[in-house]
Amino acid sequence: MSERATGPQKMTPSEAFVETLAANGVTEIFGIMGSAFMDAMDIFAPAGIKLIPVVHEQGAAHMADGYARVSGRHGVVIGQNGPGISNCVTAIAAAFWAHSPVVIVTPEAGTMGMGLGGFQEANQLPMFQEFTKYQAHVNNPARMAELTGRAFDRAMSEMGPTQLNIPRDYFYGEIETTIPAPQRLDRGPGGTRSLDEAADLLAGAEFPVIVSGGGVVFANGVEECRELAERLGAPVVNSYQHNDSFPASHPQWCGPLGYQGSKAAMRLIAKADVVLALGTRLGPFGTLPQYGLDYWPKDAKIIQVDADHKMLGLVKKIDVGICGDAREAAAALTERLRKRTLTCDSSRDRRGAEIRDEKAAWEAELDDWSHETDPYSLDMIAEQQAEEGNWLHPRQVLRELEKAMPPRVMVSTDIGNINSVAHSYLRFQEPRSFLAPMSFGNCGYALPTIIGAKIAAPDRPAIAYAGDGAWGMSMGEIMTAVRHDIPVTAVVFHNRQWGAEKKNQVDFYNRRFVAGELESESFAGIAKAMGADGIVVDSLDEVGPALRRAVDAQMNAGRTTVVEIMCTRELGDPFRRDALRKPVRMLEKYRDYV
Repeated sequence: MSERATGPQKMTPSEAFVETLAANGVTEIFGIMGSAFMDAMDIFAPAGIKLIPVVHEQGAAHMADGYARVSGRHGVVIGQNGPGISNCVTAIAAAFWAHSPVVIVTPEAGTMGMGLGGFQEANQLPMFQEFTKYQAHVNNPARMAELTGRAFDRAMSEMGPTQLNIPRDYFYGEIETTIPAPQRLDRGPGGTRSLDEAADLLAGAEFPVIVSGGGVVFANGVEECRELAERLGAPVVNSYQHNDSFPASHPQWCGPLGYQGSKAAMRLIAKADVVLALGTRLGPFGTLPQYGLDYWPKDAKIIQVDADHKMLGLVKKIDVGICGDAREAAAALTERLRKRTLTCDSSRDRRGAEIRDEKAAWEAELDDWSHETDPYSLDMIAEQQAEEGNWLHPRQVLRELEKAMPPRVMVSTDIGNINSVAHSYLRFQEPRSFLAPMSFGNCGYALPTIIGAKIAAPDRPAIAYAGDGAWGMSMGEIMTAVRHDIPVTAVVFHNRQWGAEKKNQVDFYNRRFVAGELESESFAGIAKAMGADGIVVDSLDEVGPALRRAVDAQMNAGRTTVVEIMCTRELGDPFRRDALRKPVRMLEKYRDYV
């Protein structure tokens, strides 16, 4: 591999593009080959860049997301202009809500054909304008390196996806250009005044609680969060779908807030008089009532730390807003509190006992919560007992999977009923371990994302959770894992239904099921047909051993395995009871549909 270009040099725009990728440390790009960028693709290899071909471009963008979230580096996705690029929109939206530094390179129709309705022509910038932090359009080949570099810089500084749009004829020609050096922000802890105000509130708090969010993970600030939590003796709860933002083995860890989260976390934050929201936007889905608990403290003082000032006070009313890096802010607050006498110092032992008691009560409830007890779920359990075959209770399965998790595991979850219930059972010891579709909530997320994560961290076990509905959207990427020797493990919960939406038909539409049933062939069998291994599990005592066997095959034999678990049709709580209303019918022919 030759040395990187430095200083002004003559080169082609393709060379300028590829050299700028290399300058930003790009070693993998996800996508499907296409003529629109073939001149640049031809020189990926001598630049030390590997194009990883996928089955579908949505999978490529999810892989870039998983790669970015685990590595802390850019994830890059590319495709053919038009349909190849439009296929990526959903996955870029998911990356946007995950704050992932994904760069999507969108080769575009040639400039001499634009507006003529030619083959694969599309206006590609508007497709992504809602889901990118910055959009660069190469309007002249001479600006190729400049705008490529800026797209990479902005993905990091703005903490989210950026788009680099390149007319396909602009890869060709001769230019003189300089390859820009990457620019990375050195984020500070926040303003002195706001940090002082926050420290005063924490010093006077009787029952402080820390919400550790995704910003703690992105800033590599878990250790600083731990030091601050220990100084305060405070319970630490995870923000929604950020179960990896504080080590689960720590005595002050209490689990996640939000949908299907930890009752211990909810009951403890309800007692707070001061909440430190560290690196979290306090999104609505992570603060809504759950299990009948309206847990968000009404009278507590709220301190919010976020690197994006637009998030401060956006969802929840706050008393102090700190625009800063979560790691630096936590360290600055710990330093301010180190030698101060705190009001909560005198209650440290009592609060520690409360944390232990609440956690023990929640763990005991999870142990006893072997199945759902609502009337519909009980009917389904009784119905399936009369069927052939064995059908396992999802909660028991999730508990057994939890017990069998290997050290340093990475887990991605798809969207859906069982996957959401899994939030209560997924515990991690280190950051960059939990990958979920966040607020966009799209199906087909888990498998391609964990493939990208595995490429970023090949030494770590990689496991995806998916229901049978979501699995159907992305299971083709098993071929990507097999073709390119990227071994992962997928756990598919086979309950033959679109569970999350079916729950709404139970609660609001008198069990009138429309398009909710999913009868499928064996997913383990399909996996075998694609060249992977497949295991069918219909006995509870086989759940843990099956996962261990699959992970062993992944780590020691380089094999991808689909573990298909045959589950009952019982259903957990709905996503949002407040999002639907009881139906009203006015026309006579619909009067019975209430």
